[in-house]
Amino acid sequence: MALMELQDVTVTFEGHAAVEHVSLKIERGEYTVMLGRNGSGKSTLMRAMLGLVRPKSGQILLGDGLRRDHIGYMPQKTQAQRDFPASVEEVVRSGLINRMGLRMRYSAAEKERAVENMRLLGIDGLRKKAYPTLSGGQQQRVLLARALCAADDLLMLDEPVAALDPEATEGLYGVIRMLHRERGMAVLMISHDVQAAVRDADRVVVLDRDVRFNGTREQYAQWRKDNA
Repeated sequence: MALMELQDVTVTFEGHAAVEHVSLKIERGEYTVMLGRNGSGKSTLMRAMLGLVRPKSGQILLGDGLRRDHIGYMPQKTQAQRDFPASVEEVVRSGLINRMGLRMRYSAAEKERAVENMRLLGIDGLRKKAYPTLSGGQQQRVLLARALCAADDLLMLDEPVAALDPEATEGLYGVIRMLHRERGMAVLMISHDVQAAVRDADRVVVLDRDVRFNGTREQYAQWRKDNA
């Protein structure tokens, strides 16, 4: 079974259908990019997949041992996130909270997991720095390290390179590419950066309240030509 399967899912927001009749599978180790115009329901659908909002109808099924509290999630960057009054290390460790249950302290293994992810993202030298003092690219690496503290098999990213300069954007894409290819991490990424995002994708989904396209990168290129 797929890591996650959506069966005829409809989600409403403020009384209106944000997404309708969406059926979709997220397979183990697959890199999926979700595209669509603003207001097409991408972020709402991702939040439903995470269990943060409840579908009006349809089912979202987890399979192949996946647990929601072991999904890494990197939401769209907000001003509140930019102003986190915490150190880099504290922000990264906060990704472990759902794993802790009722415990009040991090275990040694959890602390080491946070350190490993900071090393992986190249931010271990910043661990005592105040998060708001970092550059935009550094902040996004911190948030990705935070998401990785939760992620075992699936990483869900909502516009991870928004507002980054070209160098920081390419650096973050490189890390995501490595996680997919070398660690076998399944990735679902929402993006408006069509050309760069699709470059590494195994699968492309185009959403406009419902699924308008779902196929491989090569099939997507042909679909775009046919619908130009």
